[in-house]
Amino acid sequence: MNLDEVLATFFVECKELRGEIENLLLHLESAPDDADAINGLFRAAHTIKGSAGLFGLEDVVAFTHAMESLLDAVRGGQVPVDGEMIALLLESCDHVGDLADHAELRAGESLEHSVQTRGEGLKQRLRAYIGGKPTAGTAVSVKPAMPDSDQRSGEPVGNGNGDWHLSLRFDKEILKNGMEPLSFIRYLATMGTINHLVTLLDGIPEIDDMDPECCYLGFEISFNTDADKDTIANVFEFAREGSVIRILPPHSKISDYLELIQTLDPDNHIRLGEMLTACGAMTAVELEEGLRTQREREERPEGRREPLGEILAEQRLAPKETVDAALAKQKEMRESKAREIQYIRVQADKLDHLINLVGELVIAGASAHLLARQSRQTRVQEATSLVSSLVEDIRDSALRLRMVEIGETFNRFRRVVHDVSQELGKAIDLEISGAETELDKTVVEKISDPIMHLVRNAMDHGIEPLEVRRARGKPDKGTVRLNAYHDSGMIVIEVADDGGGLNRERIYAKAIERGVIAPGQTLTDNEIVNLIFEPGFSTSEHVTNLSGRGVGMDVVKRNITALRGSVEIASREGEGSKVCIRLPLTLAIIDGFLVRVGDTFFVVPLDMVVECIELRGQETSVSCESSYINLRDEALPYLRLRDIFREQGRRGRRENIVVVQHAGNKAGLVVDELQGEFQTVIKPLGKVFSRLQGISGSTILGSGEVALILDVPGLIHRTLSRMEKAPGQLSH
Repeated sequence: MNLDEVLATFFVECKELRGEIENLLLHLESAPDDADAINGLFRAAHTIKGSAGLFGLEDVVAFTHAMESLLDAVRGGQVPVDGEMIALLLESCDHVGDLADHAELRAGESLEHSVQTRGEGLKQRLRAYIGGKPTAGTAVSVKPAMPDSDQRSGEPVGNGNGDWHLSLRFDKEILKNGMEPLSFIRYLATMGTINHLVTLLDGIPEIDDMDPECCYLGFEISFNTDADKDTIANVFEFAREGSVIRILPPHSKISDYLELIQTLDPDNHIRLGEMLTACGAMTAVELEEGLRTQREREERPEGRREPLGEILAEQRLAPKETVDAALAKQKEMRESKAREIQYIRVQADKLDHLINLVGELVIAGASAHLLARQSRQTRVQEATSLVSSLVEDIRDSALRLRMVEIGETFNRFRRVVHDVSQELGKAIDLEISGAETELDKTVVEKISDPIMHLVRNAMDHGIEPLEVRRARGKPDKGTVRLNAYHDSGMIVIEVADDGGGLNRERIYAKAIERGVIAPGQTLTDNEIVNLIFEPGFSTSEHVTNLSGRGVGMDVVKRNITALRGSVEIASREGEGSKVCIRLPLTLAIIDGFLVRVGDTFFVVPLDMVVECIELRGQETSVSCESSYINLRDEALPYLRLRDIFREQGRRGRRENIVVVQHAGNKAGLVVDELQGEFQTVIKPLGKVFSRLQGISGSTILGSGEVALILDVPGLIHRTLSRMEKAPGQLSH
């Protein structure tokens, strides 16, 4: 991987870390004392700073250092968390994003004056929170990540001789930057006496992965001096960038060592004894004594290998609290390494190319299978059948590579809700469910903007002002809900609110005023509600930064329709609204059911097919296109595809009905012949056919012919609309 690829990876990771910072900050609004969240914030900011330093992004390093200083003061309990600080850190996180974007898109150019001014102002405000004196970065002890378990937490630990304990992990690039780690230790010795020094080798990689110009060593030092902490910290001032330096004063408490254990690098595998020695909770001599006892007990006739932690606690070589904390940290390190092995970054365009190749393979496989059937050679048919099965497995595996959880997209809206609710002066919560629901990455990217419109509309139009909510007996704080789940091969995304709902009378009146409908025209409740999707339609009395200009909802519907999806609204006045979006799980390859009508082949998405039945003569005509049949005492409306698409080709020996279902509604599609299941590679229709109703795409058959993919949601909607306007009588 060359430098440009590594840098591109940094920008991706930086974006992810900024999202993590935002989520943690928003979490702290409701849980300001959450130590894990505070520690997570510090780690994320420190990671951005350290990674940016590797690439010489000085603007990012300098600014994140100011953020890190404040977060370190928060961890140390010097500064309490409040709403003003959270708002400042959110604004600072945005500025980090601006700096990273500038470095990515306009590398080498100077920062714009407005960006520089904004950054300086933010840094001054960050410093103001800690009295205008930036903390010493990573050298300051941190707030305990867990409470002390008993009264022993107030006792000093270690050798009790009044020594300072220093834990040093120098930046791997320190040698390349012209600095020698041992020179800092020699300088430290001029200020006092180094009574004990342990060199840690846990960071050394395999020989093939080792860079001779990198520093992989760590140091644990017992140091006796009359100097104060600031003086000791200043010894390492020039090595601080990218390094992890922890300084514990003499007679530190158990809680201090628990904190130090929590800061150890989770990427390294360290054994329990090495970890306790590294944090200074015990000496190397005490560790050797514990290991010797472990070996002696194991060599007894009835002996077993006792865990080292039990022996250390039993012989009081190390406090039980520190042993337990070290065991917990050891488990975290193993889990971190397991996660690292499970995931690998792959560029999206490489996945897209793979899916395209798989699609062509599916088409070629269908052609080979057709030729094998025509040859009537059993062995050839068996071979092509096996190939088809393997191609199907490859197709499913390739598609799963692009499946991502929608939770990451949902979480982005926490910041939107936070900022917009403050702008509107409303108290609004965001509730998320179904975050683990998966769908194609391409769909996720294209659905983000429509969801943004819906969430902002829910806050602006839906959630009422405080006095109105109180008058209606509602909680002061409004709620916007995001939910996702799978249904009949589709993903359903719901955006709901507990606001005032839609005023049908106002919508109807506004539609007449704008000429959308004729005066006196009769519409169902559902049709009235869906008028808000008309271009330029708005019932807002005032134009704001968020809404009122009549743009948004029509764009939402257009974007969703372009994804072969549908959108519906359910609303009860005074109680709230819910927008339901249905989308295909993938836009590339689907399982289909192939049918013939006349000389034309059609594909029905298999997930929407309920059953197939033969059409009998018990229907009563309702219109020129649609009818009912009695399906097990259930009225099933159906459409004749021959009439819908004006097909004049040959008729089949008998007509069949394919029963399909979408969004809880059923309908039948009358066809001439059932061809069976078919792997369908979706080919988009050209712009000439973009307004073609009833068709959502096309595919290529093994014979080379083109088959049209039916827009089942649109056909069902068409059927139900005709039934509402021209209800017929079902004959039995």
